[in-house]
Amino acid sequence: MAPTLHYSKLKVKDHLVTGEYFELAYDSNRDMLRTTPQPDAKELGNYYESDAYISHTDENKGLLSFLYQTIKSYSLKKKLKLILSLQGTTGDLLDIGAGTGDFLKVAKKHHWNVTGVEPNSNARELAGKKTIHLHPGLDSIGDKQYDVVTLWHVLEHLPDLDNTLQKIESLVRPGGSIVIAVPNFKSYDARFYKEYWAAFDAPRHLWHFSKNSMSQLFSEDVEFKNSLPMIFDSFYVSLLSEKYKSGAAFSLHAILIGFWSNVLGMRSKEYSSHIYTFKKVDLSS
Repeated sequence: MAPTLHYSKLKVKDHLVTGEYFELAYDSNRDMLRTTPQPDAKELGNYYESDAYISHTDENKGLLSFLYQTIKSYSLKKKLKLILSLQGTTGDLLDIGAGTGDFLKVAKKHHWNVTGVEPNSNARELAGKKTIHLHPGLDSIGDKQYDVVTLWHVLEHLPDLDNTLQKIESLVRPGGSIVIAVPNFKSYDARFYKEYWAAFDAPRHLWHFSKNSMSQLFSEDVEFKNSLPMIFDSFYVSLLSEKYKSGAAFSLHAILIGFWSNVLGMRSKEYSSHIYTFKKVDLSS
């Protein structure tokens, strides 16, 4: 029997920077969790100031970093194939939370017209060395619309969620696609590791989504199309969760938990992370 996660009693630790504790408040109407208290906009950047924050670096020293970078290289090709399948042809692509620019670099090589947003200055600098110019925020990209807007494990980081979702919706052309990848707190690995589950990552993760909450993100002008499992996430997240729980740099037990999470996910459709695809309604067609 799978363990139960009692959301109202969950306190999670910032394992990366400060060691502070945060509570997760459950919103029953939207079936999602909210990190509380949430740092204000000026303080939030301080919680990313760590050399161990992998998505802002190209570092591959250490087992977890090596695994992350290896999986990322494989995933880039899968992501590119996915967005091409959604639109049928290349076009204008906006990646929000572009990190060090690797996805946009690959997309550009395959003839997409790329634009990226990344608030972290160190990550933008690394992207610049790959000839990928990134904007520091959504406010700096203007009102241009795009054929595809992607957020790869980014939505959970964005403050002012509802207004940001409205902005994202406005950036998509009619007939265009939105692709969002986020962790799933209803997965087996989340329920097993509970407060040690690495994908809670408070307070950098401000929001924690379920499949139910993702299907009702946008207005009626944007249709929810599909959800796809991210199979590798359960292994990486379980390894990091086990490190937080027991201090083990590597754990076969964590690998087994990641594997079992995927096995159960085949039946429940609740994987460690999902990619969600959306289509903006084209009233002219």
